[in-house]
Amino acid sequence: MGFIVTALPYVQIVLSALLIGAILLQQTSANAGGAFGGGDALSSYHTRRGAEKTLFNLTIILGVLFALSALAALFIR
Repeated sequence: MGFIVTALPYVQIVLSALLIGAILLQQTSANAGGAFGGGDALSSYHTRRGAEKTLFNLTIILGVLFALSALAALFIR
C-alpha cells in the first residue's frame, strides 16, 4: 500500500502531461467566424479517420485513466 501512495502522484503527473499533449495535438477546423456563431453546421461535421481517430481515442483513454487515478488518490488518503 505504501508503494501506491508514493507512486500515485508521479503517475498523475505523467498522465496529466500526456493528456495535455494529446489535447493540444488535436486539430479543429473552426475559424474565427465559427467561434462567434458564423458558418453553417454542415461544414463543421466530419468523420475522424486514421491518426486523428487514434489520437481522439487516446485522449479519451488518458482522460478516463487520469480521472480514475484522481479517484483512487481520494480514497487511498
